[in-house]
Amino acid sequence: MKARALALLLYAFASAAQAQVCGDPAKPCAGFKDNDLSFPLPKDGVARAESRSVPFYAVILRTAKLCSIQEKEQREVQALFPRNKVFHTRFECDGDAENNVTYTNVSGKFAFLAVYAGAERVTAEALLEEVNALGLFAGANLRRMQVVFVSP
Repeated sequence: MKARALALLLYAFASAAQAQVCGDPAKPCAGFKDNDLSFPLPKDGVARAESRSVPFYAVILRTAKLCSIQEKEQREVQALFPRNKVFHTRFECDGDAENNVTYTNVSGKFAFLAVYAGAERVTAEALLEEVNALGLFAGANLRRMQVVFVSP
């Protein structure tokens, strides 16, 4: 019983150490580019190789060749989802060291365009249904992931 209590305590501590995602496009967190899904970065002065958000769900709208998705497309798709941040990966694109945001549970061989779908699976599944009803994103799928801010 003590082992279970300790495991729960450690899980709670680890979850508290990770930052919530700023999934509202009108309220992004500082330190991120417009194409990134953001979260509050630690301000404790401790050097880190990377910082991670808490896990969340996203609807992957489409995948493409690395570095090929542009902000114009993101802005157009964002208009369809005014309360959920639309984001796409540009990790290590254009030789820009400030493209330092990546995501877990996705292939590093492809770019993707996604929309934040919330912390709970039920909410995420409802958004996936909305996306599919639009008929614009064949193959849209649900993914649980984290934002990873890689320190330059």
